[in-house]
Amino acid sequence: MSSFDTLAGVTQRVSDNVEKVIEGKPDVVRTAMTVLLAEGHLLIEDVPGVGKTMLAKALARSIDCSVKRIQFTPDLLPSDVTGVSIYNRETREFEFRPGGVFANIVVGDEINRASPKTQSALLECMEERQVTVDTTTYELQAPFMVIATQNPIEMEGTYPLPEAQRDRFMARVSMGYPVMRSELAMLDSHSAANPLDDLEPVTDGAEIAKLVDIVRSVHVSDAVKRYAVDITAATRHSPDLRLGASPRASLHIIRAARAHAALEARDYVIPDDLQLLAAPVLAHRLITGLDAQMGGRGAEAVVASLLRALPVPEPAATGRGG
Repeated sequence: MSSFDTLAGVTQRVSDNVEKVIEGKPDVVRTAMTVLLAEGHLLIEDVPGVGKTMLAKALARSIDCSVKRIQFTPDLLPSDVTGVSIYNRETREFEFRPGGVFANIVVGDEINRASPKTQSALLECMEERQVTVDTTTYELQAPFMVIATQNPIEMEGTYPLPEAQRDRFMARVSMGYPVMRSELAMLDSHSAANPLDDLEPVTDGAEIAKLVDIVRSVHVSDAVKRYAVDITAATRHSPDLRLGASPRASLHIIRAARAHAALEARDYVIPDDLQLLAAPVLAHRLITGLDAQMGGRGAEAVVASLLRALPVPEPAATGRGG
């Protein structure tokens, strides 16, 4: 069995497990798996009651590794997230007590309800996989993933995520309302008991780490790299956008494309991978201009129009020989 067959088998088990809880959202589950394998972080943004926290918990429970949930509230302190040094009278030394980020998967529920100071406690750990407290740096164990949820509709008592924070999330997904068939199935499976209670792990952190190594080996040709930079550069020059995508976005879209190619059992990235991932990877980082807002065009629509205008690399230049 090849390494890509192994990856396909494990990811299919995890996806099937998550879909026992999340009815009728295979595309959202697949994007979550892509971000996990690409060593990224996921922002789940949608209206209340559509299963944002349920998706985060189901993915976390499907992997036998350390999981911690942080409920973001206005009175949450940065030390609750990162940890704090406490003086021990018996030993007469300071002891470090780890915070909520010391886990393989961290579920940050309603992240925009905490103050900007507390939100910023996640910046270092999301980017550098480490936490610094009182001049001491603590490494975070791999794999490490933050899955955060937020409600974009309710603004009272919330603090919008700053651009630096949003830029650290590899992708954003929206759950959307379920179709009628899925909602009816949910009434059967969720009304009597919580399906999360019966969810068992189907893999572990060590196996996920091996899959991440497989994803890193996926080939990206120079032509595809240029195409990725062309996409992000187009957002910086678009008259419809006040803020374009950062160089970090270029890195994230390539990482995500590698994971997507691996999920498709390919050992090389093609332009289609970038096109499929452009909206979830880029849209949450962009700020639309007044004209686009007045015309009712969101960031996703702007990204789609930019993709249509960009030339696509020739197939011969995107494979192993490119």
